[in-house]
Amino acid sequence: MSDIAKTPKPPYYAVIFTNVRTDVEDGYGDMAERMVELAAQEPGFLGIESVRDGLGITISYWKDLDSIKQWKANVEHVRAQKLGREKWYAAFTTRIAKVERDYSL
Repeated sequence: MSDIAKTPKPPYYAVIFTNVRTDVEDGYGDMAERMVELAAQEPGFLGIESVRDGLGITISYWKDLDSIKQWKANVEHVRAQKLGREKWYAAFTTRIAKVERDYSL
Protein backbone atom coordinates (compact mmCIF):
# COMPACT_ATOMS: atom_id res chain seq x y z
CA MET A 1 0.00 0.00 0.00
CA SER A 2 1.89 3.00 -1.20
CA ASP A 3 -0.87 5.40 -2.20
CA ILE A 4 -2.25 8.21 -0.10
CA ALA A 5 -5.87 7.45 0.80
CA LYS A 6 -8.40 9.63 -0.97
CA THR A 7 -10.62 10.67 1.90
CA PRO A 8 -13.74 12.85 1.75
CA LYS A 9 -14.11 16.29 3.22
CA PRO A 10 -13.84 16.10 7.04
CA PRO A 11 -15.06 15.23 9.53
CA TYR A 12 -14.25 11.51 9.48
CA TYR A 13 -12.27 9.18 11.74
CA ALA A 14 -8.81 7.63 11.66
CA VAL A 15 -7.84 4.38 13.38
CA ILE A 16 -4.08 4.49 13.90
CA PHE A 17 -2.55 1.07 14.55
CA THR A 18 1.11 1.35 15.58
CA ASN A 19 3.00 -1.89 16.11
CA VAL A 20 6.25 -3.73 16.62
CA ARG A 21 6.40 -7.16 14.99
CA THR A 22 7.82 -10.38 16.37
CA ASP A 23 10.08 -12.51 14.16
CA VAL A 24 7.15 -14.83 13.34
CA GLU A 25 6.03 -14.59 9.69
CA ASP A 26 3.71 -17.64 9.70
CA GLY A 27 0.75 -16.39 7.63
CA TYR A 28 1.17 -12.71 8.51
CA GLY A 29 1.40 -11.36 4.95
CA ASP A 30 -1.66 -13.26 3.76
CA MET A 31 -3.66 -12.18 6.80
CA ALA A 32 -2.64 -8.54 6.38
CA GLU A 33 -3.76 -8.59 2.73
CA ARG A 34 -7.04 -10.25 3.69
CA MET A 35 -7.73 -7.62 6.35
CA VAL A 36 -7.29 -4.82 3.81
CA GLU A 37 -9.65 -6.61 1.38
CA LEU A 38 -12.18 -7.24 4.13
CA ALA A 39 -12.04 -3.73 5.59
CA ALA A 40 -12.65 -2.27 2.13
CA GLN A 41 -15.96 -4.17 2.03
CA GLU A 42 -17.16 -2.72 5.33
CA PRO A 43 -19.77 0.06 5.29
CA GLY A 44 -18.15 3.33 6.25
CA PHE A 45 -14.60 2.37 5.15
CA LEU A 46 -12.87 5.32 3.42
CA GLY A 47 -9.29 4.18 2.82
CA ILE A 48 -6.04 2.91 4.31
CA GLU A 49 -2.35 3.84 4.45
CA SER A 50 0.39 1.63 5.81
CA VAL A 51 4.16 1.73 6.25
CA ARG A 52 6.73 -0.48 7.93
CA ASP A 53 10.31 0.47 8.62
CA GLY A 54 10.96 -1.38 11.85
CA LEU A 55 7.95 0.28 13.46
CA GLY A 56 4.68 -0.41 11.61
CA ILE A 57 1.93 2.16 11.26
CA THR A 58 -1.39 1.50 9.55
CA ILE A 59 -4.05 4.16 9.42
CA SER A 60 -7.55 3.26 8.29
CA TYR A 61 -10.15 5.94 7.67
CA TRP A 62 -13.82 5.60 8.54
CA LYS A 63 -17.02 7.56 8.11
CA ASP A 64 -18.06 7.34 11.77
CA LEU A 65 -17.52 5.61 15.10
CA ASP A 66 -20.24 3.02 14.39
CA SER A 67 -18.34 1.88 11.27
CA ILE A 68 -15.20 1.42 13.37
CA LYS A 69 -17.13 -0.54 15.99
CA GLN A 70 -18.56 -2.86 13.33
CA TRP A 71 -15.10 -3.44 11.83
CA LYS A 72 -13.62 -4.26 15.23
CA ALA A 73 -16.36 -6.88 15.73
CA ASN A 74 -16.01 -8.50 12.27
CA VAL A 75 -15.50 -12.25 12.86
CA GLU A 76 -12.43 -12.58 10.59
CA HIS A 77 -10.94 -9.40 12.06
CA VAL A 78 -11.45 -10.75 15.59
CA ARG A 79 -9.54 -13.90 14.56
CA ALA A 80 -6.71 -11.79 13.10
CA GLN A 81 -6.56 -9.72 16.30
CA LYS A 82 -6.20 -12.90 18.35
CA LEU A 83 -3.40 -14.24 16.14
CA GLY A 84 -1.69 -10.84 16.26
CA ARG A 85 -1.65 -10.86 20.06
CA GLU A 86 -0.50 -14.50 20.16
CA LYS A 87 2.28 -14.48 17.58
CA TRP A 88 2.75 -11.49 15.25
CA TYR A 89 3.05 -8.44 17.50
CA ALA A 90 5.52 -7.81 20.31
CA ALA A 91 3.68 -4.57 21.09
CA PHE A 92 0.92 -2.43 19.61
CA THR A 93 -1.25 0.59 20.30
CA THR A 94 -4.51 1.51 18.61
CA ARG A 95 -5.68 5.11 18.62
CA ILE A 96 -8.93 6.52 17.26
CA ALA A 97 -8.99 10.17 16.23
CA LYS A 98 -11.53 12.47 14.65
CA VAL A 99 -10.15 14.24 11.59
CA GLU A 100 -11.50 17.76 11.61
CA ARG A 101 -9.30 19.27 8.93
CA ASP A 102 -7.04 18.03 6.14
CA TYR A 103 -5.16 19.59 3.26
CA SER A 104 -3.06 18.20 0.44
CA LEU A 105 -0.51 18.98 -2.25
